[in-house]
Amino acid sequence: MASHMVPAVGEFLPRDALAWVEEIISTAWTTFKPGGRLHPQTFIESKGHLVVEAILLALISYLLFQGRQKPQRRKERPLSKEEVDELCEEWQPEPLVGKLTAAQAARPPHVITAVSGCSVEVDGKPTTSFASTDFLGFSNLEQGRQVCEEAIHKYGVGACGPRGFYGTMDVHLELEAEIARFMGAEEAILYSYDIATISSIIPAFANAKDLIVCDEAVNYSIQTGCSLSRARLLTFKHNDLADLQRVLEKVAAEDKRSRKPLNRRFIVVEGIYASLGDMAPLKELMALKEKFKYRLIVDESLSLGVLGQHGRGAADHFGIPPTAVEIVGASLGTALACIGGFCSGNREMVDHQRLSGLGYCFSASSPPYTAKVTLETFRALREEGPRLRERLAANAAAFRALAAGVPGLRVVGGEAAAASPVVHLQLDPAPETYEEGDLLLERVVAHVLKHHSILLATAKYSSVETRRPPPSIRRVRLRPVLVTALHEPRHLQAATTALTEAMAALRPR
Repeated sequence: MASHMVPAVGEFLPRDALAWVEEIISTAWTTFKPGGRLHPQTFIESKGHLVVEAILLALISYLLFQGRQKPQRRKERPLSKEEVDELCEEWQPEPLVGKLTAAQAARPPHVITAVSGCSVEVDGKPTTSFASTDFLGFSNLEQGRQVCEEAIHKYGVGACGPRGFYGTMDVHLELEAEIARFMGAEEAILYSYDIATISSIIPAFANAKDLIVCDEAVNYSIQTGCSLSRARLLTFKHNDLADLQRVLEKVAAEDKRSRKPLNRRFIVVEGIYASLGDMAPLKELMALKEKFKYRLIVDESLSLGVLGQHGRGAADHFGIPPTAVEIVGASLGTALACIGGFCSGNREMVDHQRLSGLGYCFSASSPPYTAKVTLETFRALREEGPRLRERLAANAAAFRALAAGVPGLRVVGGEAAAASPVVHLQLDPAPETYEEGDLLLERVVAHVLKHHSILLATAKYSSVETRRPPPSIRRVRLRPVLVTALHEPRHLQAATTALTEAMAALRPR
């Protein structure tokens, strides 16, 4: 091949230049070929490496023994006392908290002094409450009061230590075993603070190399968990399975192009969404997560005890086996009317959190009496749950139907959310600004309390949340039982009548 190329090169170079290039190449080859004077072997044999080593030693010695050079400080005239005083007078510190909005200023503090079923005493005035997550009325269980008192006499008030540092008591282990049995799981782990539960679970399993895909409407606790994990975060439109499939397919296409190493991948949703009150379409989600090989994390905080044949939550409601969802977390402060949270699943997943779940490792364990009360509410849930859930579902559907007829308000969720007792009412049409809508709904809530003795609550969101839904009145607890006393049809009708009257009186013409 070389013999064919030389004539071609010669066509573009004069003969003298070509001879000069050949001479350079020949000289270089003679110098550096084996046996040449600059070949590494010849260089070492002639002790030339000692020269290089001496130069390096001299350089290192120079760097070690050279004096440190300090930067020259600029000589500036010190400020006089008058100049210091003038600067202090001009300085205006930034406020630690921003100014309250009109809606925030319109929220007077209310004090509840007595609770009896769905009736509460607010500022000394008897009212009907639609503002509690005590869905099944377990907060006033008489047996719960008794076991609570007995536990205080036996264990005292607090555990005074994290679970791994002498904070574990027999009632904690008993409760974890009961939760595992109820959820149909191998094992469960108990957290002492419910809002820290899911935000501890997520970073226990995901890190910066992993991927989390979550619904854009997830609650603040899930948002915090995703942030703490440092994992790559992708969101899909709320309950939009087509958009979720688009996101998963996009990730799959990226993997094919870049051949990324394997990592952990999760889809995160809520059984009942706290910010909107509707349910995740878990049956269809299961098909997508199996197709694309993701693990599913479900926050069942508002659906536990409320949905499903066994009261296990949204997965149970859709007939999904307990073992099909890899990680389930939930609050014990809603239908079970206690405090804390838990995570249930297979044994390896749960045991991993005992050293990696931040809320478990670094928080004092639950007071023993709360664990005893929770055991009692689980007993009541097994015995009374089916009847209470049936009544709760009927009340939820009835109220949604009545609220749909209130002029100026829209029920979030539609028929797909009929079984959810968390009902959000949004202004329809929506106001021009969030603050305008928030203020109007605060006035509606205050009007209904003052003139109709009905306690409602507006949805409130943190300023640091990544997504803030439109303003809404949130009703939680269309309660079924006596403490439990049921919300009777007259209570539901009275609430919608009060809302209709308040909207007519306060809504801008």
